Amino acid sequence: MRVSNTTNGLKVYAVGGTYVVLLGFDLPQADCDGLLGFSIHRTDHTENEAYYLSGMKAFAETDPGFPAGSLYLTRDHPIQSFQWADYSAKPGHHYKYTIAALKGSPANLVAHATTAIEITTESPETGNHDVYFNRGVTSSQEYIRRFGDRDPEEVPNRKAFEWLSRGLNEALEGFLRSCVPSRHALRIAAYEFNYARFLDVVRETLDRGVDIQIVYDARGDYPRDANRQAVATAGLARACSERTRPASYISHNKFIVKLENGQPLSVWTGGTNFSEGGIYGHSNAAHVVEEPAIAAKFLDYWSELSHDPLSAPLKNRVEAISPLPAGPPPAGTSVLFSPRNSLDALDWYADLALNATDGLFMTFAFGMNDVFKNVYRNGRARFRLALLDKKTRSMAPGVQRDAEEAEIQALRNMPENVFAIGDFIRTNQIDGWVKERLNKLNSHVRYVHNKFMLVDPLTDDPIVVAGSANFSDASTRRNDENMVITRGNKRVADVYLGEFMRLYSHHAFRESLQWRKADDPPKPLRTDDWWRDYFAQTPRATRRRFFARSQA
Repeated sequence: MRVSNTTNGLKVYAVGGTYVVLLGFDLPQADCDGLLGFSIHRTDHTENEAYYLSGMKAFAETDPGFPAGSLYLTRDHPIQSFQWADYSAKPGHHYKYTIAALKGSPANLVAHATTAIEITTESPETGNHDVYFNRGVTSSQEYIRRFGDRDPEEVPNRKAFEWLSRGLNEALEGFLRSCVPSRHALRIAAYEFNYARFLDVVRETLDRGVDIQIVYDARGDYPRDANRQAVATAGLARACSERTRPASYISHNKFIVKLENGQPLSVWTGGTNFSEGGIYGHSNAAHVVEEPAIAAKFLDYWSELSHDPLSAPLKNRVEAISPLPAGPPPAGTSVLFSPRNSLDALDWYADLALNATDGLFMTFAFGMNDVFKNVYRNGRARFRLALLDKKTRSMAPGVQRDAEEAEIQALRNMPENVFAIGDFIRTNQIDGWVKERLNKLNSHVRYVHNKFMLVDPLTDDPIVVAGSANFSDASTRRNDENMVITRGNKRVADVYLGEFMRLYSHHAFRESLQWRKADDPPKPLRTDDWWRDYFAQTPRATRRRFFARSQA
């Protein structure tokens, strides 16, 4: 949902996802003299609550001296940014946000202009697309505030796991438990299929009489050995077959097709592995498409995989099931599967990104492929963001890695490009932030496992590409993969954009601390013309215009 309002020159543009409300502010530059920031008051009409939102920084003059990690009401210590987000929003809630541009002095703040907007967040189960994002970060201030310096398994009653799941695991289990014997059937394709609690739900569903067939990756030592052990322990061997050919590739899918009375009904897909690390450890998304025609394509694809085919015949069948569009994707929902005979699909994704005009947002879990380096080098979009788990692809230190890091840095130096690299806070000595803990639930990926691309997400014709593939050569020509392309669905785009900005903002700040010394003095809120950077030829100015939907 998107709403906008302007009062006395103060414009507020809001985008409501499920657990995120993005807020963009704009004020004529001529009215910014003396601007000390923005206060944000939220009224929750659903739960009948009203309060000011909080930030992490305070004015030196009025700092109450709270302990490290404390929050400060924006009423007294406003936001010094033209873009903010409410990450405490809840799905299906009706909110009123009242934004005030504050001037005066830290001890006597005065509202220069005030604007209010009302917005209702999306429910994950609305329409024919259900989208779930886990939190996926133990390396956060909120995790430390709630659970301290403890691993999730050390927190009683699985409360940390519940918080990290953020509804994703509950939805996954619900997808299975909703099945009725003799009416529903499930077809599962998995890379990591070893989360014991989930496999127990699969077995319980099977024991209830639901027809379930599973094909999982068993090509290399990992995840083959872990999958086999988990399957044996759960008593699921009777429902499973292994994907073994060719041995050098991986079966990287994570999808479940639901059938009703023998006909494909819906599909659960996305980038979330059926493992403890996938569900809780790193950032992931799941996407349920409740469209029988799309579910039918996934079922055809699953049927091919279940025979454990060799690469050459599978590629031909995959291209027949999901042919590459000759131009942009059609309106609505479409799919592309892998492996394929060429890199044409990867080039097609790159063309979509290259032709974005308003905004481009991409995640890269295993480094940025060369075709996307070209996109960020030559793209048309006025605002281009990228979120990377690490600076380079997996490679040993040396000349090649140094060269790739230099390429990434050159792209970051372009004013249209804004990148963030996954990171966490390692010390208690930076401003009011407290030391975070590194996620111990994953080995291959520490932070960002998402695989999605947003093309012009705030226009009336957004494109969302999301699934299991990593926008790489291997994910296109060698691995078993799936991608769902959604065009023209603003609700889906709003959810993905809100979650992208949540993850981007989280990691961008933490990466910035690499350039801070632990003994640097705290950086309080500013009383100078901090706002000028938002009206110059800078990434901040671009960000202001994008999220406020402004031209000036």
